Amino acid sequence: MTSKLKSRLRGAVLTCASLSAGLAAATAALRAQSLAIPSDNPRVRAALDTIKAQNAWMLDQQVSICQIAAPPFKEAKRGAEYARRLRGLGLTNVRVDTIGNVIAERRGSGAGPTVLIEGHLDTVFPEGTDVRVKRTGTHFAGPGIGDDCRGLAVVLSVARAFLKANLPTNGTVYFVGNVGEEGPGNLRGTRHLFTKELKGKVDYFISVDGTGLDVTKHGVGSKRYKVTYKGPGGHSYGAFGIPNPIHALGRAMAQIADIQVPATPKTTFNVGVISGGTSVNSIPFEGSMEIDMRSETMEALDAVDAQVKRILTDALNAENDRWIKQTGARAEKARIWLQIDTIGIRPANSTQTDSSRIVATALAAGRALGFTAKTGASSTDSNVPMSLGIPAITIDGGGIGTGAHSLGEAYDDGPNGWLGPQWALLVVAALAGVR
Repeated sequence: MTSKLKSRLRGAVLTCASLSAGLAAATAALRAQSLAIPSDNPRVRAALDTIKAQNAWMLDQQVSICQIAAPPFKEAKRGAEYARRLRGLGLTNVRVDTIGNVIAERRGSGAGPTVLIEGHLDTVFPEGTDVRVKRTGTHFAGPGIGDDCRGLAVVLSVARAFLKANLPTNGTVYFVGNVGEEGPGNLRGTRHLFTKELKGKVDYFISVDGTGLDVTKHGVGSKRYKVTYKGPGGHSYGAFGIPNPIHALGRAMAQIADIQVPATPKTTFNVGVISGGTSVNSIPFEGSMEIDMRSETMEALDAVDAQVKRILTDALNAENDRWIKQTGARAEKARIWLQIDTIGIRPANSTQTDSSRIVATALAAGRALGFTAKTGASSTDSNVPMSLGIPAITIDGGGIGTGAHSLGEAYDDGPNGWLGPQWALLVVAALAGVR
């Protein structure tokens, strides 16, 4: 072997050793950011065992909650029942706030941080949807069974286990069923909690939303508008030569379709609904579309938002100018105009990393239970506290879910669905501190 080859081999070995050392250091640093996971605490162990033993009870909660309809803005009936169940567990100071959030408080010794854990009461399904749940073994099918009846059941299971094990915490824990998480709700329930009801009182926030065993650490922000072009309209033959709102709509949609967005941070846009017109032989008096834009950063979201708004105005001017140039005063008198109504705005946040304390604690709790959670980005109730600088994550509730937001939505508890609520309990216990 030549001396040059030996030198190269030594370099390769040193490089591998350096990479290995670097990886070990990074892993150690990540774990150093985590709070201590109290999985060896006898009362924590008792609470974890309680969750596994009460799994059938929790599934019954999941099903029976889901069979109480909770359409957008009509969560009151499900909320009232959820409050009754929290009281039935023995929690005190259970209340329904002015917007419909159900809040139960379990006070700590006063020497630790306050933790809020919640599931959302509302579903995407309109009034009149058949919400009966069908069960076959560990498989459950019904609208909302995973999103978010699973989260609501997990919160109940965690609360029950804390009480049964008489597990004391340093910090106060709030158990919440919140309203308005889904689309048109625009996170109104959690916004209310952090701007009014519990303003300044929460140190850590956990949302349990959906199924699986992963963590949402970044908040995907969104801006949603209903855009309407309006005019006087008229007969397609007799009034021909005046601006057409749907033609302006088409101009705008064609230009929106050509917008270029960055791949990183992931940024998206979509025209999801269009409407307008009364008949094939009428110039419509209005045409509208609903637009959704999303990104992991507010900068990228604001940039695509600015492009869309510029396109909307350009399309308006182009449609008016096209006919004014041809028919003059008649088109000038029938000018169309633009109306933009905000459907919802969700703040974006991508500042938390795997080494952020709340994220690292969740990951460490998962490892203590024998699984490795993945981290990612989504649009959830956590967007609100994240935007306020409050440590927040959304965690899955365990099991396997399919068909979310569809009438064919299903949940399978599998052999270890109880890992979801065990995980939630362990994270809450670590964050609040166990005496």
